[in-house]
Amino acid sequence: MAGIRISSWHAIINSSAILSLVLLGDALIYAVLPVYADSFGITLGWVGVLLSANRFVRVFAYGLIARVIYRFGARQTCLGAAVVATITTAIYGIGQDPVVLLLSRILYGLTYAALVLITLSYAIELRSEAGFRVGISRTIQRIGPIFALLIGTWLVGLVGPKNVFIILAFATTLAIPLSLALPSNSQMENKNAPETSISRPQSIDILFFLQGFGVDGVFAVTISLIFAQDLPLADAVMFGGALLALRHIGEAAAAPAFGWFADRFGARRIFIGSLFFTIVGFVSIAAGLTVTGAIVMLIFRGALASTGPTLIVQSMNARDTVIAPLARMQAWRDLGAAFGPLLTGFALSIFSPETQHAIMAAALFGGLFFWLRKR
Repeated sequence: MAGIRISSWHAIINSSAILSLVLLGDALIYAVLPVYADSFGITLGWVGVLLSANRFVRVFAYGLIARVIYRFGARQTCLGAAVVATITTAIYGIGQDPVVLLLSRILYGLTYAALVLITLSYAIELRSEAGFRVGISRTIQRIGPIFALLIGTWLVGLVGPKNVFIILAFATTLAIPLSLALPSNSQMENKNAPETSISRPQSIDILFFLQGFGVDGVFAVTISLIFAQDLPLADAVMFGGALLALRHIGEAAAAPAFGWFADRFGARRIFIGSLFFTIVGFVSIAAGLTVTGAIVMLIFRGALASTGPTLIVQSMNARDTVIAPLARMQAWRDLGAAFGPLLTGFALSIFSPETQHAIMAAALFGGLFFWLRKR
C-alpha cells in the first residue's frame, strides 16, 4: 500500500510539473496581449477571440481527448502535449498573422485538455484524500504561471512583448523529459470514455460556468486596462501581471489547505463559503478597491479549484468512475472562460471594467442562490 501511494504521488507531482511548464506562455499572454495588441498585429476584438479560442476548442474536445489517452496512454499523450505546447508558445513570439496565432491557441487548447484530465485522474485515485491531493497538484501547476507573470512581465520591458515568448518556449521544453518519466497507468486507462463533455447543465454547472467567465474572462482581460487608466503601459502590464500572478499564488496557497478542509468537513460548506468571498472580491473591484478585491477574490478562487472537484467526488458512489463528471465540470468552466474573454473584449466599448465586475458579482450571487434552492 505504501509503495502504491509513493508511486501515485510521483505521478501527481510529475504530471502537475508538466502542466506547470506548459502554462508558461498561456499565463503571460493574458497580461501582454490586451495591452500590446498592436505589436502582434491584431485589434482588441482579436484579443478576445485569441484568448477564448483555446477554451472553446477544449469544451468540445474532452471526450475525444479522453479516448486518445485511453488509446495511447498517459505517458505518450503527455509527451505529445509537451512538444505541441513548446511549438505553440514559440508561435506567440514569431507569428504576426492573427490566423496563425488562432491556430496556435486552438492547438494549445487540445494540449491543455489532455493534461488537465491526466493530472486530475492521478490526483483522485485515492478518493478519501481527493481534496488534498488535487490541492497539491494545483499548487505545483501554479508555479509556472507565477514565474511567467512575475518574471515574464519584467522581461517584456527588456526584450519586448514577442521575444519573451521565445524564451518561455525554451523553458517549456523541460516538460518533454518529465513526460518520459511518467507511469503509464491511471484511472483513465482501460475504462469507458465519456461520450460527450457538454450536456444539459445542472445548477452546479452554471456556477462553474460563471466562475470561469468572471475570473478568466472579466478579471484577466481587464485588470491591466484598469491600471492603464492611471499608469504608463509598461507599468500597467507589470501591475496587472502581478495581480494575475496573485491569481496563481492564491490558488497555490489556498488549494491544498481548503482541499484538506473539504476532505475533513465536507466539500459543500467549504465550496459555498469560498464562492461567497469570491463574490465579495468582485464587488470590491467594482467599488474601486482593485488590489484588495483582487486579493480576496483570487485566494478564494484558489479554494474553489480544489473544492469543486472534491464536491463532485464526494457526491458519487465509490464504484462510479468520476472522469466523466469531472470532464463535464471542466467543460462548463472552460465554456465560461471561453465566452468571458470574448464578450469582455467586445463589451469594453459599452461597459467599463469596474461595471463589468459589478455585473459579474450579481451573476455569481444569482447562480449561488439558484444552486442552493435546487439543493
